[in-house]
Amino acid sequence: MTSSPLINRHGWTAYGLALAVVVLDQLSKHWILFVYDLPSRISEQVAGPFFLTMVWNQGVSFGLLRADQDLGRWLLVAFSVLVAIALAVWARRGDRTLMALALGLVMGGAIGNAIDRARFGAVVDFIDVSRLYFPWVFNIADAAISVGVVLLLLDGLRRDSTT
Repeated sequence: MTSSPLINRHGWTAYGLALAVVVLDQLSKHWILFVYDLPSRISEQVAGPFFLTMVWNQGVSFGLLRADQDLGRWLLVAFSVLVAIALAVWARRGDRTLMALALGLVMGGAIGNAIDRARFGAVVDFIDVSRLYFPWVFNIADAAISVGVVLLLLDGLRRDSTT
């Protein structure tokens, strides 16, 4: 009888992708804040409808459910960390590549935004495509979470259609 590994191949895929998202997210925010100095510029057009616009997001997602007080801030940090831990436990034994990718994206995004809340009291948002009728300014962590949730839904639909 062979024992299964504590973390399988799909789990490592999820963890690796989560780490990549956190690194890319935090590097982009560092560049925006301290190299490009977007806070002093407020908003700059990059190309066509793509702007860099500085927003300090105190809300949960896309500015919803604002957490202006310290208690709310730390509750959101704790919630994000708990979500990432729960997803990490789920990913540990994942059996599908699409699910692993989805969990990795959501974990990485949750951790990236939790780091911002802990460091700054708000999430650093700067990607602005509002001229394309997308009303929110967001960041790489937000994009990873959104894509990850869509992939989780697709994985669930694919799984249901094969059973």
